[in-house]
Amino acid sequence: MRVFSKAQIIARFNPELAVSQLEEGFIAYSEGKVQVPPVQGFAFKGANGDCCVKSAYIEGSPTFTVKLSTGFYDNPSKGLPSNDGLMLVLSAHTGQPLALLQDQGWLTAMRTALAGRIAARLLAPAQVKAIGILGTGMQAQMQLEQLRAVTDCRQVIVWGRHERGLAAYTAFARELGFGVHSTQDAAEVAGAANLIVCTTPSRQALLHSDWVQPGTHITAVGADAPGKQELDPALVARADRIIVDAIAQCSQYGEVAHALGSGQINAHQLIELGTLLAGRAKGREHDGQITLADLTGVAVQDAQIASYALAALCT
Repeated sequence: MRVFSKAQIIARFNPELAVSQLEEGFIAYSEGKVQVPPVQGFAFKGANGDCCVKSAYIEGSPTFTVKLSTGFYDNPSKGLPSNDGLMLVLSAHTGQPLALLQDQGWLTAMRTALAGRIAARLLAPAQVKAIGILGTGMQAQMQLEQLRAVTDCRQVIVWGRHERGLAAYTAFARELGFGVHSTQDAAEVAGAANLIVCTTPSRQALLHSDWVQPGTHITAVGADAPGKQELDPALVARADRIIVDAIAQCSQYGEVAHALGSGQINAHQLIELGTLLAGRAKGREHDGQITLADLTGVAVQDAQIASYALAALCT
């Protein structure tokens, strides 16, 4: 078994090549061609942390992947990253471990950011006047990096709870060439931006329906485990198009689950991202619509990004 470090993985990684492989994975998932066992989840309330184990196999693929990902959200105060993890790639012919990708959660963060990029390409309004980001961590940074490929907008308004995080994010965004406004008022983000990405591990709604302008697209990636929530369920219900990465999973947790649980939407309104990518469903039809992508993170993304990364490392 070969072992690769985070630095080695990043050095050989090309998002322009990886994104197409992720799209293929979403389509395969929605066509029923992926084995995805139930997610194992752990909550560490005393440490403000969580861990999930996800695994997937695409029918016909030579490999399958098991991924472990952790989030311990008080770690930055200890001088540690909030996210960590690894991926194990195994042979689908012999069961032998082929590679351990010690990515420290980087591949999980990247596949999430690339999913946000895909959603924005399909659903964002034609004219993005400002990008809104809720959160200031690594995922907030990676989402902004990837959005550069699908919109010419270079104005961002970022929300965060702490001045230190906002200052660091402002410096990061300016290095990317963005004009930046920071705020501790999420309503200000909704009032200024019509492409919003929510990236926090919040357990209560941060973005409310009456703040959001017609024509806005929202990508929500933070509610990736039970109990997490960034959006008011009334905002989910207000959306003209609700796209999810996996109907079964998003019915259990994520933004959609809260709206389903309160009876404000029904499952028939949900469209899987893979179905949209395959052209079997309609996305945004005009710039007055509110669209939502609720991306809870599906194991097929891990299988695809691990497969891509291993191929890149071995060529």
